[in-house]
Amino acid sequence: MRTLYIDCRMGAAGDMLTAALLELQPDKAAALKRLNSLGLDGVSVAAQPCVRCGMAGTVVDVSVNGEVEGAHSHNSGHAAHHHHHHATMATIEAQIAALDATEPVKCHVRDVYRLIADAEAEAHGKPVAEIHFHEVGTKDAICDIASVATLLEMLGPVRIAASVPEVGGGFVRCAHGVLPVPAPATVNVLKGIAFSSGAADCELLTPTGAALLRHFVTEFGPMPTMSVERIGIGCGHRELDGRANAVRVFLGETHDAANDAIVELKANIDDMTGEELAFACDRLREAGAKDVSLVPMTMKQGRPGHLLVVLAAEGDADNIATAILRETSTFGVRRTDCTRYALCRRIDDGADGVRIKTGEGYGTAKSKREFADRAAVAQRTGKPICSVAHG
Repeated sequence: MRTLYIDCRMGAAGDMLTAALLELQPDKAAALKRLNSLGLDGVSVAAQPCVRCGMAGTVVDVSVNGEVEGAHSHNSGHAAHHHHHHATMATIEAQIAALDATEPVKCHVRDVYRLIADAEAEAHGKPVAEIHFHEVGTKDAICDIASVATLLEMLGPVRIAASVPEVGGGFVRCAHGVLPVPAPATVNVLKGIAFSSGAADCELLTPTGAALLRHFVTEFGPMPTMSVERIGIGCGHRELDGRANAVRVFLGETHDAANDAIVELKANIDDMTGEELAFACDRLREAGAKDVSLVPMTMKQGRPGHLLVVLAAEGDADNIATAILRETSTFGVRRTDCTRYALCRRIDDGADGVRIKTGEGYGTAKSKREFADRAAVAQRTGKPICSVAHG
C-alpha cells in the first residue's frame, strides 16, 4: 500500500509540512511553480536548503505582498498575526473558492479551516460566524494549507499515518495575551487524538499544523513496517537548543501485515430489555466506539441474554469501558488487545449528494454508498431506498 508516514515528534506547522512534502516531489521546481500558481493575490512561496542539528532539509518562506511570513508558523506562534486585517470564515471560504486548484484540494482546504473555525469558536465561546481569524485566517495560512493539500494530491498516497504529535510546552504570546502551550485552539483540534507535551519550552505544534494532521492522518502511532523510497525533511525557521526543529515524512510501500491496534470490550448481559440495550448501544457509539454489536446467547439456568461486543481505539478503550459500566447493567467488562487488518478508508462526495466510502489495501479495493445519505435522498425525492443504491 502506498503510504506516507509523518514523524511529528518535534511538532508540525503548515510551512514545515509543505517543505517536507516538497522534498518528496520528483521535480521540486515544477512543484514549487504549481504552489505559486494557486492564485492567492500577493502571495509567493520560496524554498531553500536548511540544516537543523546536522539534518539537511528544506525551509519554506511564504511572503505576502513582499513581506516574509514564514516565521509565524513554528516560532513566534500566534503573535505574528496581530498586524494583519482580520478575516471571517465567509471571507476565507471566498478566497478558497477562488483558488486555482482542483475541487478535491479546495474541499480539503475548506475542511481544514472548518476544524480551525470550530476550535477557535469553542476557545472563545462564540459562534463560528463571529470569529475573526487574526491568528490563522490570513493569506499565508491559506497558502500553507492549500500547499499541503496540493502536494499530497500530487504524491497520491493511499494511506497517511503519523507519530503521536508533540505540542511543546511553556507559553505562547498571542493577540489576546500570554497563553499556555498547547494553545486552546490546538487542544480543541486534537480532541480524541493522543499527543505528548514538554519536549521544548515553546510551541511546537501550531493550530494549523494540528488541523492538517487531524484532517489527513488516518492513524497515529509507531511507524509501520514499510519500504521507504523517499524521505522529506521540513525545517522550522528557528534554531532550538540541542533539538532539531524539523518534521520528517517518509513515502513508500507498507507490507500486508496487521496495521491497526484495536481493543475488544465484552460483557454478558441478561437483565436489560431490547429497548434498553438499543439505547445503551447508541450511547456507546456516541462515546466514540468504532463498532457495537449484540450477539444472542443462553446464560445460566437457560436465561436468554446477549453478549455485548464493542470495538474501541487503544486511546479510547478506558473511556468506552467506563461508558459500558455506566450505560448497561453489567458489573464487569472484559478487555482483549488486538491488531486487525484494516483497509485504508476515505469518504468522497458523490455527484448526487450521497457520500462514497472507499477502502483500499491488501490487494483489494471496495466502495459503498453511505446508507444515511441514501436514506436522506430517498426521503427528499420520495423514491424507494433501493433505487438510490447506485449513483
